[in-house]
Amino acid sequence: MIKVFLGWTSLPFKNYIEALTMLGAEVEREDIESCGALLLPGGEDIHPRFYAREVSGAIKMDEARDEFELSAFRRFMERGRPILGICRGEQLINVALGGTLIQNMDGHGKLPDDSDSTHGVRTDDVELISLFGGRFTVNSAHHQAIERLGEGLRAVAWAEDGTVEAIRHVSAPVFGVQWHPERLREKTGGWELIRRFLENAKNS
Repeated sequence: MIKVFLGWTSLPFKNYIEALTMLGAEVEREDIESCGALLLPGGEDIHPRFYAREVSGAIKMDEARDEFELSAFRRFMERGRPILGICRGEQLINVALGGTLIQNMDGHGKLPDDSDSTHGVRTDDVELISLFGGRFTVNSAHHQAIERLGEGLRAVAWAEDGTVEAIRHVSAPVFGVQWHPERLREKTGGWELIRRFLENAKNS
């Protein structure tokens, strides 16, 4: 059984824990050194100071969480352990590797009733194609996105308006998506992405 680190215990991360445990992983919230993989979950905006910018649209920031998760990313990256970033987590991977973010964008946030919006995505990534095909629909609940890619990262999926929707590191086992597969569950295939992450982590 793979043990996945899902830190920052101030937040419950119920959907993530449900998905991971239902897919056979053990979730660890505190002992980072015992874990073989890292999941960086969604949440509020990353403070722009971490990518050398002034605040210009970013909201509801928590610098303590930013510092904690950036540190966790570096520890797993240095050890070559698998990392999956979801929504904010994808953005944090990008920032950790020297990239920048669009601080405020329209058309990708939640709907007025607080449910996720949806949009189409295209990909040239072999693994995503094997799971969903070259074009598929994802949920969306963010108002920030990747601007300039961090070192070693390449974009592998895009929304219809060109927004980067997935990234992969060229040599390390690091992958991120802008959508929320943990909320799509089994019936729409979202958990298959998390399942593949766990399978890859077991074999790494």
